[in-house]
Amino acid sequence: MRKMLNVLYVTNPDAYLSKDGENLVVRINDEEALRTPIHYLEGIVTFGHMGASPALLGMCVEKGVTVSFLTGFGKHLATVQGIPKGNVLLRRKQYRLADSERDSSMLASAFIIGKIANCRTVLRRFISDYGDKMETKAIEDVSKLMARNVLKLNKELSLEEVRGIEGETARNYFSVFDQLIVCQKNHFFMRGRNRRPPRDNVNALLSFLYTLLLHETKAALQTVGLDPYVGFLHRDRPGRMGLALDLMEEFRPYIADRLALSLINRQQISGSDFISAESGGVIMKEAARRSVLEAWQKRKQEEMTHPFLEEKMHVGLLPYAQALLLSRHLRGDIDRYPPFVWK
Repeated sequence: MRKMLNVLYVTNPDAYLSKDGENLVVRINDEEALRTPIHYLEGIVTFGHMGASPALLGMCVEKGVTVSFLTGFGKHLATVQGIPKGNVLLRRKQYRLADSERDSSMLASAFIIGKIANCRTVLRRFISDYGDKMETKAIEDVSKLMARNVLKLNKELSLEEVRGIEGETARNYFSVFDQLIVCQKNHFFMRGRNRRPPRDNVNALLSFLYTLLLHETKAALQTVGLDPYVGFLHRDRPGRMGLALDLMEEFRPYIADRLALSLINRQQISGSDFISAESGGVIMKEAARRSVLEAWQKRKQEEMTHPFLEEKMHVGLLPYAQALLLSRHLRGDIDRYPPFVWK
């Protein structure tokens, strides 16, 4: 296991990143807003930034700090990183399995089993907390559907069948997601998942959190020597981080969805924290992003016991634990990849 390092999120569009000795310096309107030693950082994620100096990017490459550039909506634009680490034999095995329909389907099923099981736990916990206060029949019906779909995924299926089950489950999950929102209903509601761009406050919040999560899974895969762009469920497409998207499926409900619901239901974020863009999409304001990022970092510092490894660890290390288990499976050290299932 590795030490938890920090990821710097730069959300102010007027921020410019530069190098001073071994330090990263963030300037806003020519005034220094932040200075930190580069060795404190694991990654840098910028949203709608002004830019970064070549000297800083060179230092980040040398020190192994990944720099990701995103639009204000969270769409990935580019990533600057050093030479990929890890055993080339591991990546060759990854590529061979990705070319195999059967092997890809088995791994895709594992990722989606984790996702569905964790979505179901989100619903079951809501029923446990609110079942005696409000109507939960629709949620219970979706929970039962999820249980049946997990059983289906334990059989040998084609990739298209796995995708079909995942799509059906996601539609049903988000069809009851609105019921999990118990506060601020005038400003926060879910009428189905939409993105690129998100068209309501809940989808804008979820998209932002999913973007943060994707950065975490990408970094985890690179750390163990896997190629985050070659996936098993998400097939090759220019610029798409297929394996990072595969791995994040297990963590969407446990890390991102739960945090979104907590922020809304505890009124740590409000409708006034969002604005409608000219494109028709909805985006969070700068101050709200900072609040969400603070909550994100606190969430990563929480401790839990890994269900397979039976070791205590920070939530922020879960993607690294799963990336390690995936690499062990690809090497043949363990027979099957054990998805993360929240209990």
